Amino acid sequence: MMAEDNERWIDPQRVESYIQELAQYGAHGETGVARLVYSPEWVAAQDQVAAWMEEAGLRVERDAVGNVWGYLDGSNPQHSIIVTGSHIDSQNPGGRFDGALGVVAGIAAAAALRERHGQPERTIGVVSLVEEEASRFPTANFWGSRAIVGRIVPEEPRRLRGYDGVTIAEAMRDAGLDPTRIADARRDDIDTFVELHIEQGPFLEQEDVPVGIVERITGYRQYLVTLEGAANHAGTTPMDLRRDPMAGAAEIISGVIDTAHRMGRPCVTTVGRVNVSPNERAVIPRQVAFTVDARSPDVAQRETLLTRHEALMHEVAERRGLTLTVRVDSDRLPVASDPELVSIIAAAAAEGGVPAMVMSSGAVHDAMQFAEIARIAMIFVRSQEGISHSPDEFTSARDAAAGTEVLARALHALVYQS
Repeated sequence: MMAEDNERWIDPQRVESYIQELAQYGAHGETGVARLVYSPEWVAAQDQVAAWMEEAGLRVERDAVGNVWGYLDGSNPQHSIIVTGSHIDSQNPGGRFDGALGVVAGIAAAAALRERHGQPERTIGVVSLVEEEASRFPTANFWGSRAIVGRIVPEEPRRLRGYDGVTIAEAMRDAGLDPTRIADARRDDIDTFVELHIEQGPFLEQEDVPVGIVERITGYRQYLVTLEGAANHAGTTPMDLRRDPMAGAAEIISGVIDTAHRMGRPCVTTVGRVNVSPNERAVIPRQVAFTVDARSPDVAQRETLLTRHEALMHEVAERRGLTLTVRVDSDRLPVASDPELVSIIAAAAAEGGVPAMVMSSGAVHDAMQFAEIARIAMIFVRSQEGISHSPDEFTSARDAAAGTEVLARALHALVYQS
């Protein structure tokens, strides 16, 4: 049972109104959001987040990449800070909850703590991060959190181009930021990062539990696989004389998906994009390029999955006489949450009367980046039908408030008690 209304720290209407209002920035149809980083819609949404932080009594700053920070200052400034938050950029289009709920939950939790308990001993930071989704710049994932941990190299702003052809340096300048100052966003004063996020999967709904406590975030590797053969006439070229990259791609795509299926949960493999050249009805292609996204939160299982995928790619290409190029675009090991934080969040859920279960995350999140400089943990909130990265994603106001309740009580344990 949830705690009675008069015992709750979080007003569901406060969280719901934040979500609904933020969704108007970049609104797409009735329920979707297309809010790409550094766009006018994104800038306006960050301005709104900053305004809400000020209304909540937080001290507001912006860093060199455009992350917005709100601070509930503690009485002991010598302590490193406890941070919560997420991102407000979206897929193109996506839904109104992905990332955004973690930002507004942080603001609502900090506001509730200030109103109920006054000044904390340790400072709480609430952050609205930049470009987690890579929906405008395809390899810029976690731009804001990578800047915070110092993992953006100097040439990246000029090298990374968006789907619109604009470099991320140009987009930053359009948003009033100086790409030569990215290094200024780096932090070394963060002790703990707790990210609240919608689950983006079906497990909480299947178990009829509103909140998840993440003990491990999946590891992943993302490839761009390119097969080159020989273009020729579809009718006059005998099958035994072909060097057909489409046939090779079909075999690899089917094989990697089947490998993950046979290995079983929690590993997964997805092929989400295919480009064919020439893309003609009656022409054997010259080249086929496709993405492979392979994941598992288990370190050993991930390595087995990747080894099998790569062996299959090379075997098929060699047997079919194709030239194979494999580019690794992203590669991260699984990340474990801090066990003490998992225990604190579990205790906070019990104290607030919020049913919760411990689970892994099959999606990747900004928290993975913060793990390089801080203790991390995550709180998941139930997603209806497990839908995400879609205008159809939905989390009820009751569940959103339940997750925010757990966040607020966990932050209380971290910053108000010595």
